[in-house]
Amino acid sequence: MEYRQNYDKWLNESYFDESVREELMNINNNEEEIKDRFYKNLTFGTAGLRGKIGAGTNRMNKYTVALASQALALTIISQGGDIAKNRGVAIAYDTRKFSDVFAKTAALVLAYNGIKVYLFDEIKPTPVLAYTIRKLGCYSGIMITASHNPKEYNGYKVYWNEGSQILSDIADKIIDEIESIKDITMISLMDESDALQKGLLKIIDAEIYDAYIKDVLNLSLRQKIDKDLNIIYTPLNGTGNRPVRRVLKERGFKNVFVVKEQENPDPNFTTVGYPNPENINVFDYAKRLGKQKQGDIIIATDPDCDRMACMVTNKDKDYTFLNGNQIGALLINYILDARKEQNTIPKNGVIVKTIVTGELGKKIAQSYGVETIETLTGFKNICQNKNGYEKNGKYKFIFGYEESIGYVYSTIVRDKDGVIASMLLCEAAAYYKLQGKTLLDVLEELFQKYGYFNEKLVSIILEGKDGRERINRIMGRLKKNYLRQINNNKIDIFINYEEGKKYNLKLNTVEDVKLPNTNGVKFVFEDNSWFAVRPSGTEPKLKIYIYSISDTKKDSEEKTKKIEKVIMEMIEKVN
Repeated sequence: MEYRQNYDKWLNESYFDESVREELMNINNNEEEIKDRFYKNLTFGTAGLRGKIGAGTNRMNKYTVALASQALALTIISQGGDIAKNRGVAIAYDTRKFSDVFAKTAALVLAYNGIKVYLFDEIKPTPVLAYTIRKLGCYSGIMITASHNPKEYNGYKVYWNEGSQILSDIADKIIDEIESIKDITMISLMDESDALQKGLLKIIDAEIYDAYIKDVLNLSLRQKIDKDLNIIYTPLNGTGNRPVRRVLKERGFKNVFVVKEQENPDPNFTTVGYPNPENINVFDYAKRLGKQKQGDIIIATDPDCDRMACMVTNKDKDYTFLNGNQIGALLINYILDARKEQNTIPKNGVIVKTIVTGELGKKIAQSYGVETIETLTGFKNICQNKNGYEKNGKYKFIFGYEESIGYVYSTIVRDKDGVIASMLLCEAAAYYKLQGKTLLDVLEELFQKYGYFNEKLVSIILEGKDGRERINRIMGRLKKNYLRQINNNKIDIFINYEEGKKYNLKLNTVEDVKLPNTNGVKFVFEDNSWFAVRPSGTEPKLKIYIYSISDTKKDSEEKTKKIEKVIMEMIEKVN
């Protein structure tokens, strides 16, 4: 049993510190736990590593971080040689357990390989790291974060020289290097004082951060807004506290109230447990404060502040949650309306969204003469398009978004940015407040103009080896014996993204999907409603996206419920 051999090595080798031995001794009689920790290496995906913190080859710890960093170092050297080593790597980290330790470990492994490292001296949001790579001209970047995962997790996200997350071409090279390293105990770290003395480790000062804040503020679109807007903000004990508050203050907002219980770093996320702003439960404390302060809008950013969610006060003096599709549509409408006034919408302007993101934003963009391009799920794919447009000049990138509350405006950051999104959404709310409207009023106007769009995301948690196998069986069922209709609504289009084929069931034709292959399916009904299913790339989940459109709100909601009922019944039958 190879996993037992790996366990014994970690337990007995002097390379691993005493805390590792103590942790592993505590599970000595738990064979399933030992197997889960050691039956494989923690998977390096297209964005990097993400997993539970703990000792073992299949866990996030300083040794698996060192392994990934050594593989990254070898990849950087093979791709760019001495030029790449001198351009260096920027590293930032969030508030999670051991984030600072993992960041320092990565830095000293890279330094040992002769690669210059720029390391932040304190927690910073993911978008600041993405910005820094371009600002300093780095060859790569590392963000230590598990984004919105539960407290037991941490992660290691890799960026390349354009300031966006790596794609499969670079990820595959890193994976090859990981597999070539047969003995993790051979990986070395440079002494920190030596790295500093030799100029291989440089601590990033406030200059870069100040430049980022200035550039974000320059993205504001209107000055005539109600700066007395009452804003409730929760950083969910993450990295957004300082940058979001600073940007809102310098933008001129006078009434920004922060949820005290969620203001400062807390790696245990004591008040929320699962710090995902897509989950309405994270707003409990913020809603309480909002009612005390008569808040007009509540915004929440996730722990690494690359995503933003919001709630808006309604006519019942309570709060209504806006999902990612709705926020994206509101931002698109606000941005394009402002730029139309300024006559700054480029003739070849483009919005980029993912294949599982709703269509309302696309309808709005179309009304302003702006094209919408679809890409695979994940901001790495959105920003790949952005990078490509900059090179080929085909389009001018305006805005990118995905339904999972990720957005970015302009090109200063090549990843989703919760700071930019927070500023622009508050600015939009303040602009409409001068007109006596809330964001809910504006959203209703958009529905009346373009149709009622309703959507629902269902996530089924399926952990461990058994969970992965069941996900594979469900996906296999959807691909081989796919649905032809739900109730009286016929399915016209079936897309198998893994196969790269789009089947027109009405015309009995097949065409290629011009996207990289990925494990996912999409079904489009004759009325343009649709649903899609795919495994999560970062969590042990099967994700089901349901989307409907109708002339009335009630009808669109009923369609969504009917689609969900049929899909869930089918999934339950797959053991």
